[in-house]
Amino acid sequence: MGKLVAYFSATGTTRRKATELAKVAGADVHEIVPVERYTAADLDWHDKRSRSSVEMADASSRPQIVGPMCDLSAYDTVYLGFPIWWGVAPRVVETFVDANDLAGKEVVLFATSGGSGIGQAAKAFKAAYPGIDVVASKLLNGAVAEDII
Repeated sequence: MGKLVAYFSATGTTRRKATELAKVAGADVHEIVPVERYTAADLDWHDKRSRSSVEMADASSRPQIVGPMCDLSAYDTVYLGFPIWWGVAPRVVETFVDANDLAGKEVVLFATSGGSGIGQAAKAFKAAYPGIDVVASKLLNGAVAEDII
């Protein structure tokens, strides 16, 4: 069976790491794309009325994504990547997870962050999705090494 790197990137940082990871892991790539792309104003976490602030304040928020379903049948390992927002994965990643069956897959979380570790995000993800087998999690701010595969 194969490997898939599924990721969301608002500014390109996570995209670069996802691309590196896919090369190292020999994996296919799937970008999680919101129907409405995030602007700089949307990402202003200092503004409580910015789009990202509003979404992250509402645990039930699920921003629409382009083509929410992804054929995961050919993959036994899914690397799921995202920038850390408010200590956790962005709601748009939850939209993807809710729309796709990750049961029976080994899931490896990876993230990029300007200041947070991945521990809280991994713990929150496991609590929200107890039926998903999260086998590892890693912050990929530096070089992507084979220790994540």
